[in-house]
Amino acid sequence: MDCSLKAMRFGVDCAGRVGRQASHWHRDNGLMNQLDALKQCTTVVADTGDFQQISQYQPQDATTNPSLILKAVLMPEYRALLQETLQQHPGAAVDEQMDHLLVRFGCNILQHIPGRVSTEVDARLSFDKDATVARARRIMALYQAQGVGPERVLIKIAATWEGIQAAAVLEKEGIHTNLTLLFAFAQAVACGQAGVTLISPFVGRIYDWYKKAAGPQWDEAANAGANDPGVKSVRHIYNHFKKHGIATEVMGASFRNVGQIVALAGCDLLTISPELLAQMQASSSPVPPALSADAARAMDLPAVHLNEAQFRLALNEDAMASDKLAEGIRAFCADVKKLEALMQA
Repeated sequence: MDCSLKAMRFGVDCAGRVGRQASHWHRDNGLMNQLDALKQCTTVVADTGDFQQISQYQPQDATTNPSLILKAVLMPEYRALLQETLQQHPGAAVDEQMDHLLVRFGCNILQHIPGRVSTEVDARLSFDKDATVARARRIMALYQAQGVGPERVLIKIAATWEGIQAAAVLEKEGIHTNLTLLFAFAQAVACGQAGVTLISPFVGRIYDWYKKAAGPQWDEAANAGANDPGVKSVRHIYNHFKKHGIATEVMGASFRNVGQIVALAGCDLLTISPELLAQMQASSSPVPPALSADAARAMDLPAVHLNEAQFRLALNEDAMASDKLAEGIRAFCADVKKLEALMQA
C-alpha cells in the first residue's frame, strides 16, 4: 500500500456501523513523534489483548495470540469478561468456550480500532489442515453472529505446511488469514503461493536465536538496525513480494526494541507492543523510510516457487527457523492449556 493511501483507511465498528478514523497528531515541541512519523509510511498495529490500552495509540489494526489473551484475563479488569463468557455458554465444550472468549476480546478490540483484529486458531491444530479449517470457520461464524464481517477479521494460523494449506482453503471461501510464527523465507514463499492475506515474520525471536547462538562473540552494535538478523529477514521477504507482485501483506512482528521498528519503516504493516508504542510516542527522533516497493521492483531478485518437499527441506535446513517454529508452537500450546485450565476452574 502506498504511503499516501494509509491515511485514508475506512472501517466499521463491532456492530457494523461505518466510520472514518480521524487524524490525531501528537506533537512535542513542534516535532512529530516517532509513532506518528511511522504512520506516514506504515500501517501501525497494536500487539495486545488489553483493549483498554489501544485507543491512546490509535493503531489501524490489532493482533492477539493465546499468550496475550492469557495475560489479559489474568488482569483484574478482565476477569469479569471471562466469567460472563463462561456464564453465557455453560454447556459448551471447553474448546468452544475458548472460541467464544477469543471472539469476545476481538469484538471489544474492534470498538477501539478502525481496521482488523487477528484471532488465532488453537496452536494444537498446527499440523492438522482439516481441523484448522473447521476451527477457523467456527471463529468466523461467531464473529458474524456478533455483526462482524470477514473484512474486519484475520484468522491467525501457524505457518506450518498444513497451516498454509488450510489458509489457502479459507482464503477461497472469503475468510482472510494471518500466517504467524514465520521465521523462514520458505514459509513466506509458500504463503504467497497460497494467496494468504497477510504474514507475520517475527523479528525479535530471530534476533534472540542468533544472539544466543553467538554467545560472547555477539556484537550488538554490529547487528543493530539494518544488520539485525530479524530485520534482514523481513526486508528479504518484503523485497521479494514487491518485486514479483505478490499481493500478500507483510507485517513485521515480535520486536525487542524501537531500533528494529525504525529499520523496517515503510513495511506494509508493523505490529508493536504497547510498551514500544509508548516509547515511540514519547520520542521525536526521525523515522526515515527504510523500505520501498518501488526500490524493490528495481532489484534483481529471482522468482522462487516451492512444492511441499522443497518447503520441508528448506525449513529443515534452516536451524533457526526450525527451532523457533517448534518452540513457538509449544509455547502457544502451553498457554492455551493454561487458559483452558483457568476456564475450567
